[in-house]
Amino acid sequence: MTALDENQFLTFGIDGDVYAIPVSKVQEVLEYIKPVRLPKTAPYLKGLINIRGTGIPVVDLRMRFDMPELGVTSDTAIVVVEIYQGSSDMLIIGALTDEVHEVIQIDPDQQEPAPRFGSRIDANFIKSIGKKDGTFIIILDVDKIFSQAETAAIAEVPAMAESH
Repeated sequence: MTALDENQFLTFGIDGDVYAIPVSKVQEVLEYIKPVRLPKTAPYLKGLINIRGTGIPVVDLRMRFDMPELGVTSDTAIVVVEIYQGSSDMLIIGALTDEVHEVIQIDPDQQEPAPRFGSRIDANFIKSIGKKDGTFIIILDVDKIFSQAETAAIAEVPAMAESH
């Protein structure tokens, strides 16, 4: 990965705000696919989708960020993302977003540390705040959006589906 790659971010919208995650974490962007709901899972875990024979758990970022749930629109998308927790264990999840914008470059000098107040989401989820064309962009630390226990529970979802 080059230094340029580290400054490339996929931007998307949730509840009117612009968020970004490093392109290096994104596997693909999908049009909305209705997940198969599984019993006894966290409310933000919407279910499972089948991508080329692989079960991918789908999480609703709005609900994870304690925002009201929104119905599916023509702009709703699923961003397939790699998450690492602790060791080198990788988990692939689908992150439900209100809309996907574009890939942009945000250089380090256009980023500031995340504020510890004033954000609608947990500051631990935020890596930094980027600024591009006068717009603030919340750069997420996708590896910290879920605790290790939550990640372990999400990782069990494909196995749960196979046993039903």
